[in-house]
Amino acid sequence: MNFKPKLTNVETSIFSVMSALANKHNALNLSQGFPNFKSDQKLIDAVSKAMNSGYNQYAPMPGTLELRQAIAKKFELLYNISYHPETDITVTAGATQAIFTVISTFIKAGDEVILFKPAYDCYQPTIELNGGKPIAIALKAPHYKIDWALVEQSITTKTRMIVINTPHNPSGTVMSASDLLKLQELTNETDIIVLSDEVYEHIIFDNEKHQSVCLFPQLKKRSFITASFGKTFHNTGWKIGYCCAPKALMEAFRNVHQFNVFSVHHPTQKALANYIAEPHHYQDLSGFYQKKRDTFLDLIKESRFKFTPSKGTYFQVLDFSEITSEKDTDFAKRLTIEEGIASIPLSVFNDHQRDDNVLRFCFAKTDDTLKAAAEILNKI
Repeated sequence: MNFKPKLTNVETSIFSVMSALANKHNALNLSQGFPNFKSDQKLIDAVSKAMNSGYNQYAPMPGTLELRQAIAKKFELLYNISYHPETDITVTAGATQAIFTVISTFIKAGDEVILFKPAYDCYQPTIELNGGKPIAIALKAPHYKIDWALVEQSITTKTRMIVINTPHNPSGTVMSASDLLKLQELTNETDIIVLSDEVYEHIIFDNEKHQSVCLFPQLKKRSFITASFGKTFHNTGWKIGYCCAPKALMEAFRNVHQFNVFSVHHPTQKALANYIAEPHHYQDLSGFYQKKRDTFLDLIKESRFKFTPSKGTYFQVLDFSEITSEKDTDFAKRLTIEEGIASIPLSVFNDHQRDDNVLRFCFAKTDDTLKAAAEILNKI
């Protein structure tokens, strides 16, 4: 057979590589971004109840109305912002599917998409799959701040979309209000769509406020927000999220969504609609994860790793430049094989083009796991 795949030279995901290596060597896995503790039993029981109550056939294509109404109320509570549950919100099979669908809906051959690296690894392949051209702008360690002058220089008549991510995976930084105001200024009176990956919106620390694109009126009218229930409620394997956008944008999104996924797991939607109606289930998350971040950093404060405390997400970046001159990929593998702890090297989020001598560790773990991890790191 003589076939020509659209995506070539795609490596196996670093998350799969490091998790497999951790399993092989029985290492503590602080690489892939998932908790090693249970989701709330109340939510698990609610999903079971929904299944036993007969909600086992297709849900409506945009999602159950009850869940979309609950999401709309959440935006009103947190941001005093309105998204119409019938026209502006769609439930998706996780945030990655939402991101894939947004890009597939609008990007065609020759379109340019600005993104910031290090970046979550699904953005660029999806752009390329649709014939688009990624325009990568570097975020430099240790602060990972956006150079808005460089962004302005990078915008051309071919720029169709800008992808942002806050709180930011993998760096754990957050965008400020001034960042969003600058993005609003640069995109105003253009046809540029903004894709805002906000899956960690409820995990933000040190009294920072999450700066969602929906808080900025001129950004809101051109933006998609993608979000993840799995990241929020400790059940990444359920693969359920949602996206929000103004009606015209969402209509275009649903035209693709219906042929991509069509609808999402019905009983989980029924359960989540009731669960997020109680705001403390997501409002308490920042405090919960800040305690874990602080515990982890306090445990490794005497280690040879350097760090700036994460401002959001459940990831902490550690600088190993005073420990070894190895490439971050080599050091990460050696730590897994020889020391028994797995992490993620950040150069993989930069196409291996820049190595800042840092590793990403996930602290969404039990305290016992964090203590065991710290014992290893403190000996290195």
